Amino acid sequence: MNEYYIEHQKILLSVDCIIFGFDDNKLKVLIGHRNMEPGRGAWSLYGGFVRNDESVDHAADRTLTELTGMKHVYMRQVGAFGAVDRDPGARVVSVAYCALINVKDYDERLLKKHEGQWVNVDELPEMFSDHQAMIRKARQMMQAKIKTSPVSFQLLPELFTLTQLQRLYEAVNGEEVDKRNFRKRIKDMDFIEKTDLIDKASSKRGAALYRFNANAYDEESKFKL
Repeated sequence: MNEYYIEHQKILLSVDCIIFGFDDNKLKVLIGHRNMEPGRGAWSLYGGFVRNDESVDHAADRTLTELTGMKHVYMRQVGAFGAVDRDPGARVVSVAYCALINVKDYDERLLKKHEGQWVNVDELPEMFSDHQAMIRKARQMMQAKIKTSPVSFQLLPELFTLTQLQRLYEAVNGEEVDKRNFRKRIKDMDFIEKTDLIDKASSKRGAALYRFNANAYDEESKFKL
C-alpha cells in the first residue's frame, strides 16, 4: 500500500470525543488538560490519532472505552474539522464524535486517573484549537435529535422523575419549557412508563418514578417534543 500516492502530502487523522452528561440539572461535557505539545496544559477534549490498523469509528470507540471503561455507549459522528491552521503542530484533520452517558455510571477511579472534569457547557473555559466549536456543533445536533428521538434517556438513570426529564430538555436546549404542556406530551407516549416507585429525595411529598421502555418504542412511535 505504501507504494501508492507517494507524490501526495500526508495528513494526520485524529478523533475527538465530546462526552455529554447530565448532573445537577446542567448539561455537562467531560474535558481535561492536554498532555502533549503543542498546547500542553490547555483545556481539551479527549481524543487521539487513528492507528493504521483501525477505522475512524474504532478509534473513537477505543478512546471512549479507555477513558470511561464503558462499552456499547450511544455515540454518533458530529463531523470533520479540517481547517488548515487548526493544529499548530502539524496538518491534522479531526473527526469529532458525540457520546451520551449517565454520569453516575462513570467509574470515579478512571475520572481521577485521566484528571477529567465535568464542566457546564454554558461555562466552557478557553480550549485548545477548535474544541469549543466541536462542542457547540455537537450540542446543536443533540438539540435537533432530542426532539424527535429518545436519545435523552441515555443521560438519565434507569428510573427518573418527570421533573428530571424536563430539566434535562431545558439544559440541552438552553431554555425553559412549559411544564403543563411538556408533561401532557410525555404522558401521551406509551413507551415512557410510570412505575409504582416513589422518589422521596427530591421533594417531601415524593415524586413518581418513570422508566423508558425500549421494547415499546419503534421508529413508528410518536415522539415529538
